[in-house]
Amino acid sequence: MLLTNNLGYPRVGAFRELKKANEAYWAKKISAEELLQAGLKIRESNWKTQQDAGIDLIPSNDFSFYDQVLDLSLTVGAIPARYKSLLNRIDRQYNLDLYFAMARGFQEEGVDVTAMEMTKWFDTNYHYLVPEFTKDQTFKLTSEKFLNEYKEAKSFGIETKPVLIGPITYLLVGKEKEEGFNRIDLIDRLLPVYEEILGKLADAGAQYVQIDEPFLALDIDDATRTLYSKVFEKLVTAAKGIKLIVATYFEALRDNEETAVNLPVHALHLDLVRGENQLDTVLSKVPASLTLSLGVVEGRNIWKNDYEKSLAKIKQAVDALGADRVWVAPSSSLLHVPFDLDNEDNEESLPAEVKNWLAFAKQKLAEVKDLAVLADGEVDAKTTERFEANKSAAESRRTSPLIHRPEVKERTANITDDDATRTSPFSARKAAQQTKFNLPAFATTTIGSFPQTKDVRKWRADLKKGTITQEQYDKEIAEETERTIRLQEDLDIDVLVHGEFERNDMVEYFGEQLAGYAFTKNGWVQSYGSRCVKPPIIYGDVYRPADMTVRWSAYAQSLTNRPVKGMLTGPVTILQWSFVRNDQPRSTTTYQIALAILDEVQALEKAGIKIIQIDEPAIREGLPLRKADQKDYLNWAVRAFRVSSSNVEDDTQIHTHMCYSEFNDIIEDIAAMDADVITIETSRSQMELLDAFAGDFKYPNDIGPGVYDIHSPRVPSTEEMVHLLRKAKAVVPAEQLWVNPDCGLKTRAWPETKAALESMVEAAKILRAE
Repeated sequence: MLLTNNLGYPRVGAFRELKKANEAYWAKKISAEELLQAGLKIRESNWKTQQDAGIDLIPSNDFSFYDQVLDLSLTVGAIPARYKSLLNRIDRQYNLDLYFAMARGFQEEGVDVTAMEMTKWFDTNYHYLVPEFTKDQTFKLTSEKFLNEYKEAKSFGIETKPVLIGPITYLLVGKEKEEGFNRIDLIDRLLPVYEEILGKLADAGAQYVQIDEPFLALDIDDATRTLYSKVFEKLVTAAKGIKLIVATYFEALRDNEETAVNLPVHALHLDLVRGENQLDTVLSKVPASLTLSLGVVEGRNIWKNDYEKSLAKIKQAVDALGADRVWVAPSSSLLHVPFDLDNEDNEESLPAEVKNWLAFAKQKLAEVKDLAVLADGEVDAKTTERFEANKSAAESRRTSPLIHRPEVKERTANITDDDATRTSPFSARKAAQQTKFNLPAFATTTIGSFPQTKDVRKWRADLKKGTITQEQYDKEIAEETERTIRLQEDLDIDVLVHGEFERNDMVEYFGEQLAGYAFTKNGWVQSYGSRCVKPPIIYGDVYRPADMTVRWSAYAQSLTNRPVKGMLTGPVTILQWSFVRNDQPRSTTTYQIALAILDEVQALEKAGIKIIQIDEPAIREGLPLRKADQKDYLNWAVRAFRVSSSNVEDDTQIHTHMCYSEFNDIIEDIAAMDADVITIETSRSQMELLDAFAGDFKYPNDIGPGVYDIHSPRVPSTEEMVHLLRKAKAVVPAEQLWVNPDCGLKTRAWPETKAALESMVEAAKILRAE
């Protein structure tokens, strides 16, 4: 039978056990030993789940308490100098204080250090901690997490395949922290650590090691292609007979096929979901020594696999290579999908018909095993029954009346260029808006959300359980909103927000009010660290049946004479942070969402809300990984934003927000969105991201660079923020600058929020005085 291979498994726990344990540890409510035990329990459960599903190649070292790239930085000793005061806390498994300081910052016991920069993992909504490299960078083996977790699994009677991020990808996802060198040139210093890692795994008896090199599916130059061959020759030698697997994912190999198939390794993994036609060109190039792992089960979306379509690909490979050189696998790690569909029992939010079209991580393991059995030809009765059920579910989805709305399709098809263009240019709009709002220089605002305390979350939970009435819930939300408005007035913030206490998540909240969506009860996916999201599911045509945000925005505006922003999530972000239907182009779905957001924008404007923020933090994330594919995406993504935001008066000010993105290569497209104000994350990069807005291309509209990192609990000083604003003023004209945090404050506590905002407003006033 064909072997089955899994690249990685979700690690937060089916019910977010890791999130709860991490947060309890950070709050000093549990000990380090208790946190480590919580991690061990999740790992054991994951390994046994995969073993029970019949997976042959089960990953280890895919677990992380925060982020797998951070784990590797600690493993190879790439620890930035500012953490030296914590180095004495290193042990050989987890140095939790140092580890979490690198992830979240550290501000206690007389030590005050900032966190490492965070950005998106390729084109996913998962965030990783960016490795920091210097010219004199050294590497040494500092953690044996990879070895300890392999031995742990073995103690449970489970042979696993340790997973490592490859050395070339690791260097390329990092950042040079000083000029005068290229991080890829550090490879000769880094390789000895990888060789030591492989040697230790070989001595421990590991049979396979998976080395993730997603950059093999990206645009790389000839020098990097040559480097891949040299690097893997050394790694194979160091592996002492371990069978190395190179895993590529998120794209097709394309012009890197020759390089990838000729690496001196045992197996090569291909993503046949994102690069579904790769086999047509790869198979003829595969040498007799190479096994192919076929990523036919979607690792990043939740739709059931089409068995017939996948079996055709498997047969194509088996006919060319033989069954002993073909493995069946998900397309990527299952980190990006929820744990278990069996935990969903609410038919009101997830109708049975829609649920029958879905597969979560546990179900995807079963799909991988089914496909291996079906491809083998000797099929038992139960597998045959599942095959028939799979075909029936696919037919149900193709024909279901739940999916198609002719009036939505017609409105979307009739969008014109006029629908995507503001009436006047920015200069005229800015004059009208200044007359309307009379805001000071360095106007202050926040990004939208304020702390969602235990009380706020409890009100929402109690409402769902029916232990409080809608009237009681509304009363609590109204009082919390008023308290937040008064706080912002007391702080002297210029443009206020209502706090978003009625919202569970910036995408889920809107999805719950849009037609064409379904929702899960426990469909949690890790975004970063302990931050989990529950992406809604777009299964059909999307439209807006009624007002979504007008009530609370209008209520907040009634409490104050200062402008209150209406807060919306943009169409591209709603798309990117949902599980999206795969039966029509993503652009079509985005335009449907854009029209729904436009309807809400116009309703807010009619209700007297004249500053409206349409957040698009995911627009950079959605950018295709290959440059040849990017322009088409940017054309429809930018146009969709403009459709959602253009049909308003000149004195209605449109804001947008983006975070943890590199903008250099798309800055002209960001400008083409034509938002009156863009707020961006810049504090972790010390305003480096602003270089994109002030280079050869001068960004024409207003900019709010974030002056403090809301993903860290530390409270920055006024002096820190003044320093950052002076750096911003050096590259962006003062009249274009706003002052704001990096992102929303939902995850923060009230004391640190108040202290940080006091410093922020004071910093803005100092800049005005200058």
